[in-house]
Amino acid sequence: MPPDQQSLAAGSGSRENAPAKRALGPQLLGLLVFLAASALVAGLGGLATANNVDGWYATADKAPWSPPNWVFGPVWTALYTAMAVAAWLVWRSRAEGTRPALTAYAVQLVLNLLWTPVFFGLYPSLGTPALWIAFVIIVALAVAVSVTVLYFGPISRAAGLLLLPYLAWIVFASSLNLWMALNN
Repeated sequence: MPPDQQSLAAGSGSRENAPAKRALGPQLLGLLVFLAASALVAGLGGLATANNVDGWYATADKAPWSPPNWVFGPVWTALYTAMAVAAWLVWRSRAEGTRPALTAYAVQLVLNLLWTPVFFGLYPSLGTPALWIAFVIIVALAVAVSVTVLYFGPISRAAGLLLLPYLAWIVFASSLNLWMALNN
């Protein structure tokens, strides 16, 4: 039984101690803000990727386990959507620890935003050092996502679970990045 119903069932007759419910409008607006933030990061990453996927990246030495290019778009779309929903679930909970959890989320989102232009955009001018810088960023991103999962989980189990595929993908992408740094 939800906490607000438990207090009523216990005979308090008052909802003063129950968490305030947010109206549907602000909840939807909050979800749209988190989805927009994810879309912005995805869009900016796409700009950095667009000119280089068919450029230097097409002829680069890639890991044997590297998926075809068409896989990345659908995977990232699903991951960015799950990330936004997870952040929204934490935000709407109004639970203790929400602020540091969303701060960790913002940090990982910024690292996510940094990785793509460094990996794809700097390689033509810096060469292999750009791939090593990108590797440092993606390792930091994996740590930041792990921290975010640890913050989100106690607030919303669903939110923590929604980030696990993202963390797995970041670890996988780290292996691709490392291979390219070692072999290009």
